[in-house]
Amino acid sequence: MDKFRIAILGCGTVGGGVAKIILEQAQSLAIKSGKQIEIAKILDLFPTKSSVRHGIPLELFCGNGKDPAKEDMPKYTQEILDDKSIDLVIETIGGSSESLLNTVTGVLNSGKHLVTANKALLAKYNKTIIDTAFKNNKAVGFEAAVCGAIPIIKGINECFTGDEITCVQGIMNGTSNYILSKMANEGKSFADALKSAQEKGYAEADPTLDINGHDAGHKLIILLKLIYGLDVSVDELPIFGIDTITAEDTAFAKEIGAVIKLICFAKKENDGVYATVRPMMVRDENFLSEIDNATNAVKVTGKYSYENIMVGQGAGSTETGSAIVSDVVFIARYGTESLRNYPSQDLKFLSFDEMKIAYNITFEAEDMPGITGIITTAIGSENINIETVSHNVRTSGETAIFSIATMPCTFVQIQRAIEKIRQQNAKILRVDPKIIPILG
Repeated sequence: MDKFRIAILGCGTVGGGVAKIILEQAQSLAIKSGKQIEIAKILDLFPTKSSVRHGIPLELFCGNGKDPAKEDMPKYTQEILDDKSIDLVIETIGGSSESLLNTVTGVLNSGKHLVTANKALLAKYNKTIIDTAFKNNKAVGFEAAVCGAIPIIKGINECFTGDEITCVQGIMNGTSNYILSKMANEGKSFADALKSAQEKGYAEADPTLDINGHDAGHKLIILLKLIYGLDVSVDELPIFGIDTITAEDTAFAKEIGAVIKLICFAKKENDGVYATVRPMMVRDENFLSEIDNATNAVKVTGKYSYENIMVGQGAGSTETGSAIVSDVVFIARYGTESLRNYPSQDLKFLSFDEMKIAYNITFEAEDMPGITGIITTAIGSENINIETVSHNVRTSGETAIFSIATMPCTFVQIQRAIEKIRQQNAKILRVDPKIIPILG
């Protein structure tokens, strides 16, 4: 049986999980791939620590098992690229620097296949990486970059090729979902729920990318390119985090039979695609409303296959590692035949503010007679139909907090209605209304 030798760049949580699986499942992987998959080299700054943590033999690490100096890392990287016996390199370093881009394109230019879980790098440089792969006739696997163990990439590349994907709705960040679940189910504040997520290991000491929506945004950008051929940057994609969600928001969501989730959303209409990442009130009848804790889920709607739902673990050492290993096996078996180019559909990236969707609008207004009528009249004047008006929550006798759930309309219509309210009386609204889409 032919050998298929791999190198791993970075042996932290994910890279260590990959090595563990390959070492433990060597016989099974050989049967599945038709080749003897073996680890040639592992490059990491802390091999002793990684060896103990993941049960990896020290002799597999560059530097003869000693912790290498940081300045020696480029030398060891180049040794891996120059080694003709290595067929594939796995990158689990993380980050989106130009230096790392040069490393992964260097892998492909050296005649090796590439597998990466690096969503930030792919979101920023996917075209460059894929173009380099085609130039060198080498494969790129990135199943683990979107939702960890959920096979969404292979699902799109292999299973939906006979269909047209019209909509994607997904919970693609486990940390934010854990926090929102604790707020909804246990009445925790955002701060307390975040603290719990950090104690459980779901959130990093610096959870910024998780709670501001950008981690989920990177994943949606990859899917927009994969499904629709759209080149969208982080700056172009409307991304909103969960750090502004309050107990009042979760209570108003409950009133309309919904829960708040951080949703990755994309919808194709005619010759364009609407897309955003933001908190949405997800109706109880939508399966995504049932996804709690750190679990991820993606709902893909096809023109012919209708709704398809994939649920699983979006992070974790062996969970994400299993997705990387699946790419390794696939490439070992099929080589460059596994490489897929992005579609060219000549679609426009449309402003989400112009898409019709139901909204929940929370007002903090002066507590005066007829205040609800003033606000609902302004909303109706913009041809927005109102579904429900919540109970008032009075804070001090001077301020009333209430929400209005609309029928499908555009964000632009709502903004015009709010402007009319301000024109009538600039002091009616204490703060800017909070506007959250409702997902049915």
